[in-house]
Amino acid sequence: ISDFIIEKDNSFRKYIIVQNDQLKFPISLYRINDTQYSALWMQCTHQGNELTAYGDRLQCSAHGSEFDKNGNVTNGPASNNLKTFPVVKEKELLKISLNEFAV
Repeated sequence: ISDFIIEKDNSFRKYIIVQNDQLKFPISLYRINDTQYSALWMQCTHQGNELTAYGDRLQCSAHGSEFDKNGNVTNGPASNNLKTFPVVKEKELLKISLNEFAV
């Protein structure tokens, strides 16, 4: 959770990018509020390209598809929402569950 805090003015980042060598694509973790977070697989559902995070949205540079911070399609050609993962807050840690996902 501390990764979301911007120390100089004690405000919060909108998102952080989680990367792991075992994951083909990163996960964008959005802070919705103090207790709610959204974890999104950064692979476009149109043709599988990696997405780029821009504030409250994710965009595919290949064909222009866009998704909101909850993974919903806001601009095509993609027609399917992004893969999401459950996020559990335990004290000052956030845990992203990848149990139903083949890495």
